[in-house]
Amino acid sequence: MIRLAIDAMGGDNSPSVVVDGAVAAARHLDVSLALVGQPEKIESCLAVHPDWQTVGIEVVPAADVIDMADQPSVALRRKPLASIRVATDLVAQGKADAVFSAGNTGATVIAAHAAFGMIQGVGRPALATTIPTTKEPAVLLDAGANTECRAEHLLQFGLMGSAYAQLALGVKNPRIGLLSIGEEETKGNELTRDAYHQLKTSSVEFIGSVEARDVYRGVADVIVCDGFTGNVVLKVSEGLVEAVELLLGDELKGTFSSQVGYLLSQRAFRRFRKRVDYSEYGGAPLMGVAGLTVVGHGRSSVKAIRNAIVMAYRFVSTDFVKRIEEEVSITVQNK
Repeated sequence: MIRLAIDAMGGDNSPSVVVDGAVAAARHLDVSLALVGQPEKIESCLAVHPDWQTVGIEVVPAADVIDMADQPSVALRRKPLASIRVATDLVAQGKADAVFSAGNTGATVIAAHAAFGMIQGVGRPALATTIPTTKEPAVLLDAGANTECRAEHLLQFGLMGSAYAQLALGVKNPRIGLLSIGEEETKGNELTRDAYHQLKTSSVEFIGSVEARDVYRGVADVIVCDGFTGNVVLKVSEGLVEAVELLLGDELKGTFSSQVGYLLSQRAFRRFRKRVDYSEYGGAPLMGVAGLTVVGHGRSSVKAIRNAIVMAYRFVSTDFVKRIEEEVSITVQNK
C-alpha cells in the first residue's frame, strides 16, 4: 500500500484543515497516511471523524513546528524535530513514498533537498504549478522555490517542465516559453538574455520569450522563470481572480434586471471558479529533488489538501520521480 507523509502542522489553518483534508482523501484512496506533528493537536482534530482509525490514518509525533514567518534555514537548525523534517525523513528512510506540506515553502524545499538530494543533471529544485489558460492548462516553474537563479537553472527548469507537461498533462511536444518583458531576444535582464540563448540551443521546443500578458493565453505549454518572478505572477493572479469575482458580483447585484442575470449566470460563475481555483490542483510538485514532494498553498482549504494528497498518490502510482529523471537524462544526453 502507498504510504504518504503529511506535514499536519504546515499551513495557515493547521492542523484542522490538514487533518480534515487528509481524512477526506483517505476515505476514497487505497492509501496509508502518516499525519506528522504534535499528537495532542492532531488527535483533537481527528476526534470529529469517528472513522479515522479505519481509513488508514496514523499519527507520527514531531515536537517542533516551523511557522510561516520563520527563516527556513535557521528554523530547521533550531528545530531538529520539526514536522516537515520528520515527514521528509520518513520518505528518505523508505517508511513513506512521498511527502506533502502546505507549510513554510522555504523550509519544505530545504528539508526535501537535504533528505533526498537532487536528481542527476539538475542543480536547483523548482515548484511546477499548473495554471489555467484560454486553451489547455500550462505549467509555470519556478513558482517560488528559488528567489535567485542562473541561466543554466532556467534551462533545467525548461527540461523538467517539458517532462512534467508530457507525463502529467499529456502534451506530446511541449512548447517552452521564457517569461520576460519583451519577445525580442535582446529584451530583459542578464538572466533572461543568457537563459534565452541556452534554451534556444537546447533540444527542447523553445518558442522564445513570453510576456506577462501572454501567460494565460496558452501560447506556451511550459513557462520558465526564476522563483521570485513566478511567485509574484501567481500571487497577482490569485488577487485578480478574487477582485474580478467581487466586482462582477457587485455590478450584477446592482439592479433587479442584473440580479436576474446574475442568478442565471451562476453556473457559468461556478465553471469559471473551477477553472481558475488553485484548490482544484491542490499542490505543486517540487521538481528536481530525488524524492516525491508536493507543496501546497499556505491558505489551502480542505478541498485543496485533499486534492494535493490525491496528486501525491497519483504521482507515486506512476513512479513520477523516476520517469522525470529518465526524461531529463535523455534530454540532457541529446542536448
